[in-house]
Amino acid sequence: MDYVIRVHASPLDIPAAAWDALLAQQDAPSPFMQHAYLAALHASGSATPETGWTPQFVTLWQGEALAAASALYLKDHSYGEYVFDWAWANAYADHGLNYFPKTTCAVPFTPVPGSRLLAVDATARQTLLKAMLEVAQQHQLSSLHLLFTSSDDRAACNALGLMQRQTVQFHWHNADLQGTPFESFDTFLASLSQEKRKKIKQERRRVADAGVTFRTSVGSAISTADWDFFYQCYERTYLEHGNAPYLSRTFFEHMQRDMPENWVLFVAERDNRPIASSLVAVQGLGCAEAVAYGRYWGALERVDCLHFEACYYQPLNWCIANGVQRFEGGAQGEHKMARALMPVPTYSAHWLAHPAFADAVERFLERESAGVDNYLDHLAERSPFKRQEPQ
Repeated sequence: MDYVIRVHASPLDIPAAAWDALLAQQDAPSPFMQHAYLAALHASGSATPETGWTPQFVTLWQGEALAAASALYLKDHSYGEYVFDWAWANAYADHGLNYFPKTTCAVPFTPVPGSRLLAVDATARQTLLKAMLEVAQQHQLSSLHLLFTSSDDRAACNALGLMQRQTVQFHWHNADLQGTPFESFDTFLASLSQEKRKKIKQERRRVADAGVTFRTSVGSAISTADWDFFYQCYERTYLEHGNAPYLSRTFFEHMQRDMPENWVLFVAERDNRPIASSLVAVQGLGCAEAVAYGRYWGALERVDCLHFEACYYQPLNWCIANGVQRFEGGAQGEHKMARALMPVPTYSAHWLAHPAFADAVERFLERESAGVDNYLDHLAERSPFKRQEPQ
């Protein structure tokens, strides 16, 4: 195919309408791959060369038509990725080699599976991936990494011989083991084992007994004052752990202005004062396959079990009431299984320029993959749902 390949130093250089039209054709679109989201990360200073995320977005064009596109970054660290390769970087350093800079195809600070290689067809997708590999080779970089990929992405990566890596996340589905959608939070609780049901009721009671209530705002109904309060909570969470927040207040100003329909805010209040909040992203609200994504939380006061109520029980109750089919709980966390978020595999793909290290990593990934499979089997035995009687 006669493609023109372009590399962009900013997502703002790519037409938003063309990018989003291409995203809508993919097997796993998400709000985090929308042009407005990626542009906000850049324009707000959250994901820029100054923070170690240098955009090298690669696009393929057929005449005036955008045939393929990727969010590619040059990285001089591995922060904000959630697929951990620090051991690989240390091994390079131990042998006097530079692992950084590297190239990463991902949504910064966002461990959400979805389409990474946006393309009109499989041919364009493979051509795009080849172009990304050429960028890494031309810059003499150590590696290329595609994080939290979709099925179509993985097929393209397999065709070009990239190594595949498997990790685990925890997702909730709005149906019982027979596939019947939950009618209410009570019917959801009724699907769980007595132990887990009792635990959730106890945790919710502690929050209610502490005098905490919640209000929910959706989309454009989230006021500027609510966004300000949310950011105060979000920033506090990072500062309590000794880090500056990844995302700036300006980033969320962009979200309020450009993507309001993709957000739901839960605010905890006590004595008519807000004390905590959690922010959830949504995709396809009102559609049959609507998805919610647990994203950010923070609290200004300590209340026992408030985190579980704000980040799980309030969002799950809202998902049931609004017909949302899946709630993705984000990276890591076996404790989520007690709230009926079940383990699912997630995937990434990797190319290393150094042949010996590529061989060593490939052997490591084979062992790691077997371990992840065993881990998933072990977790399945700990299901929080009622055990079905044999027929």
